[in-house]
Amino acid sequence: MIKNFFITFEGIDGSGKSTQAKLLVDKLASINLETLFLREPGGTSISEEIRSVLLNNRKDEMSSRTEALLMCASRAQLTKDIIIPEMKAGKWIVADRYADSTLAYQGGGRGIDLDWLIKVNHFATYETQPDLTFYIDVDPEIGAKRRETMVSDRIENAGLEFQKNIRAKYLEIVDKFSERCVTVDGNLSIDEISQIIWRITKDRTSIEKT
Repeated sequence: MIKNFFITFEGIDGSGKSTQAKLLVDKLASINLETLFLREPGGTSISEEIRSVLLNNRKDEMSSRTEALLMCASRAQLTKDIIIPEMKAGKWIVADRYADSTLAYQGGGRGIDLDWLIKVNHFATYETQPDLTFYIDVDPEIGAKRRETMVSDRIENAGLEFQKNIRAKYLEIVDKFSERCVTVDGNLSIDEISQIIWRITKDRTSIEKT
C-alpha cells in the first residue's frame, strides 16, 4: 500500500506554483491516488471568511500582526477540519501555500520575527508538517510581469520591494528546512517544471516502489 503524503507548494506571487500544484494533483489522480487540492488562505467556511478580510484591498489599515494572526487562524481551522482527518483517511493532500507562506510573507515582507512566527504556526497547525515542499523560485520582477493582466489583492499590491523581501526570506526558509524543501527553477517552461516535480515526488515517496 502506498503511504499518503502532504505536499505543499510555495513561491512569490507570479511564480507559477498554483499551476504546478494542480498539475501534480492531476498526475497523482492519473495513477488512482485519492488526492485533495487545497489553497491558502481558505479551504473551510471559516477560513474563507478570514480570506475575504485578509485580501480585501479596502483593509489597508490592517496591522502586520493582525495579518499574521489571521493567516494562522485560517490555517488552524483548515488543519483541524480537513488536513488532519483527510490524512488519517489515507488521502494525499497537495496545498497551494501552507505555513511557510506566513514565514516568508509576514516574516520577510512585514518584518515580523521568524522564531515567533514559527512558534505560532506550530500551535496553529497542531504540529502538522508537510512531508515535501516545492519552492518555485523566480525573480520578483518576472513574477510581477506575469501578473500584469491579473487583478491583484491587498497583499499582492504591496509592491516589488515587498516581493523581493519575501523571496529573500523564502531562500532562508528553504535552507533552514532543507530536509523537506526542494527549490525548482521557476524560469523553466511549465512542462519542464512539472516533469522535475513529478520525478522528485516519485523519488521522495513510495510511488516508485509499487
